[in-house]
Amino acid sequence: MMISQHYKYAALSVLLLATGFTAHSQNVSTKSAGLTITAQQTVNPILKRKAVNPVWRMEIEVPAEGLEFKTLSGTLNKAGITDLKFLEAYLSTENKAHEQVLDVKKRIGAVEVTGKNFQIPLDAKLAAGKQVIWISATLKPEANIDDRIELKVSNLTDAGLVKHKIGISGPLAATRLGIALRNPNDDEVNSYRIPGITETAKGTLISVYDARYKNSGDLPGNIDVGMSRSTDGGKTWEPMKIIMDMGAPHENNGVGDPSVLFDPVTKTIWVAALWSKGNRSIAGSGPGLSEDETGQFAVTSSTDDGLTWSKPYSITNQVKNPKWRLFFPGPGNGIAMADGKIVFPAQYWDENKMPHSTLIYSADHGKTWKAGVGAKSNTTESQLVETTPGKLMLNMRDNRGKFRSVATTTDMGLSWETHATSYKTLIDPVCMASLIKARVKVKGKMKDVLFFSNPNSSTDRKDLTIKVSLDLGETWQDANLLVDDRDSFGYSALTKIDDQTLGLLYEGVRDLYFVRIPVNDLIK
Repeated sequence: MMISQHYKYAALSVLLLATGFTAHSQNVSTKSAGLTITAQQTVNPILKRKAVNPVWRMEIEVPAEGLEFKTLSGTLNKAGITDLKFLEAYLSTENKAHEQVLDVKKRIGAVEVTGKNFQIPLDAKLAAGKQVIWISATLKPEANIDDRIELKVSNLTDAGLVKHKIGISGPLAATRLGIALRNPNDDEVNSYRIPGITETAKGTLISVYDARYKNSGDLPGNIDVGMSRSTDGGKTWEPMKIIMDMGAPHENNGVGDPSVLFDPVTKTIWVAALWSKGNRSIAGSGPGLSEDETGQFAVTSSTDDGLTWSKPYSITNQVKNPKWRLFFPGPGNGIAMADGKIVFPAQYWDENKMPHSTLIYSADHGKTWKAGVGAKSNTTESQLVETTPGKLMLNMRDNRGKFRSVATTTDMGLSWETHATSYKTLIDPVCMASLIKARVKVKGKMKDVLFFSNPNSSTDRKDLTIKVSLDLGETWQDANLLVDDRDSFGYSALTKIDDQTLGLLYEGVRDLYFVRIPVNDLIK
């Protein structure tokens, strides 16, 4: 479980606006009987299927003689009473970066949630100096992930029954809920990575991802493409199915980096991925078209809303230039265009091992496929949207770092034009990102809006954030929604659920999380 990692404690002010929870502008430490206690809320969802979910961090300046604590008290809103099963307290351990991180081996108290007021009995004798206590929450299996929990800490009581008031530092916000769709070691899989997600005409959510059996490393390796299906907007999920497995020997026949799209004309779900027979991923792939020479652009499909899937097959000979060393998907999501074409983002590594973002498309609903040319050198994982009929925008991971690169095409990738926002508007730590166009309700009216998610940093994979463009990518709003500020593997995938709700599937560390995001949280 994702617990031993850095938590950044400053919350973006937009989170307050998005949740509607009253903010407190004070930055106060409370001194009582020689004791200073400062508490700060974390910015991360409380997740079903996770036992440990940090919600508060309390820093205590313990006096020279040390101090023993007996209880920690606070209050909950109605949703907290309904949805929470347990509250727990943990001590910290210093990591290699000298940061105080929650240590699951150092639980000092727990209580079952029964009402508005809670009191956690503690068994903690703290030594002199700065000490950190974390408060963690565990959800009931039936918790409603659309709820928001307001949990406030108020007092620590010591062994002498002296009550010490806790000072709140920084902003407060109601905490959103979610679900750990995949945890490390679920179904004997070491790690889950590389999310993609789409919605079918029936409202079914189809999520795809790498099932990495032995470790969290990339291809080549023992990797299959897994699929999870939800028929209630992501509130519950059916058991995982493996939909792409290229057979034995599994260590040398991995398939991964999936991308998913739904064709509304034929009601077909398509998934594309990279098949590496032997060492035929980025490092070991070469020129040619056969599976013994080069990585394969493989696809599978479902015509029954994701219940069953076709046997995977390669379309490499249709889309790859034999001179290129490798050609494979985005990954993430593909799209269906207004004129019926279906399109996947893609990348190729040329004869000089230089990567280029591009696309592939089918004008006959998957019977045949064609590829575009590179939009920009030294770019890899990309996502695309159709901004206006016939015009595609490609948003690219740029290995130069710091920013995303953006290009547009009106001839299905035969030529590209650099966009005005390219490599200066959307910051990025060299990571996969998600970009979708969704017709949603804005101020009571339906409107086409672009939504973008990625780690909102130019250097580190942390601060997973959703951004909004109301003018089809020409500009991006300054106010962003911070979803999770923890360090992570960083990949994410967005989808529309309904006119007022988005779904976000994103990586933790070896696991995948899903949250439902009201459009009103994003657009004010």
